[in-house]
Amino acid sequence: MSHPIINIADVELQPLPPGFLPTGTTAERFDPHIGRVSTRLGAQKLGYNVTALAPGKCAFPFHSHRVNEEMFFILGGNGEIRIGSERHPVRTGDIIACPAGGQESAHQLINTGTAELRYLAVSTQLSPEICEYPDSRKYSVTVDASPDAPGTPPLFRHVARSGESLDYWDSE
Repeated sequence: MSHPIINIADVELQPLPPGFLPTGTTAERFDPHIGRVSTRLGAQKLGYNVTALAPGKCAFPFHSHRVNEEMFFILGGNGEIRIGSERHPVRTGDIIACPAGGQESAHQLINTGTAELRYLAVSTQLSPEICEYPDSRKYSVTVDASPDAPGTPPLFRHVARSGESLDYWDSE
């Protein structure tokens, strides 16, 4: 087992890995720097990381999880969170619950402040996962690698736009 303790000051933040970085005008809105914590500690059922956002940036698109639940703890800074059709201000010390569900539980943290927004994200790590993206009408289906292989990329990820699908018997 890995050492079960890490100090938050020792969490090294990194940009998203190549291949997952947004491009073009999308890159202007999204720029999370993430410090992976759970794999360093040997966690198996929960995922946790520290995320930092510069002013005006979001970490990820507005989305909901059909399977996994998330929780955010604001470590520093100010911003807002979109949840469903509402927006709520957030500040240091706030705890935010994002249970699994549909569009009503879709969420997105945005740094609307003038300094870095930093938060601890905690989530269940159930697979397969289905995410919906209400702003772009997309969905994704992801099957993650075995919990015995932390840090391994997903075995399967499919992203498509809602309403676009093939018949089950197509090309058979």
